[in-house]
Amino acid sequence: MKAFQITEPGASRLTELADPQPAAGEVLLRIRCVGFCGSDLNTYRGMNPLVSYPRIPGHEIAGTVAALGEGVAGWTVGQDVLVFPYTECGACSACRAGRPNCCRDNKTLGVQRDGAMAELACVPQGKLLSADGLSPTELALVEPLTVGAHAAARGQASEGEHVVVFGAGAIGLGAIAGAAYRGAVVTAVDIDDAKLALAQKCGATHAVNSAAQDLHARLQELTGGHGPALAIEAVGLPQTFVSAVEEVCFAGRVVYIGYAKEAVSYDTKLFVMKELDIRGSRNALRTDFEQVIAMLQAGGFPTAEVVSHRGPLDQAGGLLAEWAEAPQRFTKIQIEFPEG
Repeated sequence: MKAFQITEPGASRLTELADPQPAAGEVLLRIRCVGFCGSDLNTYRGMNPLVSYPRIPGHEIAGTVAALGEGVAGWTVGQDVLVFPYTECGACSACRAGRPNCCRDNKTLGVQRDGAMAELACVPQGKLLSADGLSPTELALVEPLTVGAHAAARGQASEGEHVVVFGAGAIGLGAIAGAAYRGAVVTAVDIDDAKLALAQKCGATHAVNSAAQDLHARLQELTGGHGPALAIEAVGLPQTFVSAVEEVCFAGRVVYIGYAKEAVSYDTKLFVMKELDIRGSRNALRTDFEQVIAMLQAGGFPTAEVVSHRGPLDQAGGLLAEWAEAPQRFTKIQIEFPEG
């Protein structure tokens, strides 16, 4: 089978590997569509400390069941599925607390272990999910949207309250859609008007270009002088990390999805004065997958616009290099595989 590998920082290749065979309890998938994630971009840039090389990326996966390993039940050959790409040890403090998404020993496909940007992949049957009526494009979009949806859940976004989301990239759009799906009034913040327009199609009620408008004044105006109840940071810059704390209301909640690319300096008095809840958000739970699947099945999500670039496997390396060169041009890249 053909597979795509990131071989070292700034380098990738197509390679030929032996076709995998499903072990007992596994399902062989013929891959239909795989999305590139921000973690893959960091792997390509040499900025992902969790990765060793060479690495096959790919944890945003749509596939069709091609063969069943011994003992597999509940799945049929020809069935379209998506993949829950994380592992959990079941024994660490996170797993015991019912939060396996942040398992201490998690190994995400395409990050700590090889992913599915290949023609075939074997997956444990317990890691498959079905989503009737969704296309391969939508199936592969579920996982990245769940990362943002999980952040909205971590922040307890609720009916009628004001939520601000910093960043309208793929993960930020998931947070916007997730918070809106929970009934919140969402303000999207970015410096790109096209991304802000897309954010409004994903559920944002308001949009603020923080390079052209006074963000603080606008948020005060929208919230009656209080500030938003929840701030979700999906950019990864020190200034947006700090801005989330500054703009959120007294007794508010702040959720950070990604890592800041450099050290962040805070005036910590706001943590205490506002009595803030500051939370991290990592990966997603199965309940987040179920919510996003239901959201996509309901229709209305602008999938065709969120997936900004598509191409076959032999274009994966070029698209990844272009993304690294000009990230502002991209929202989501998906690599498509022929059917059958």
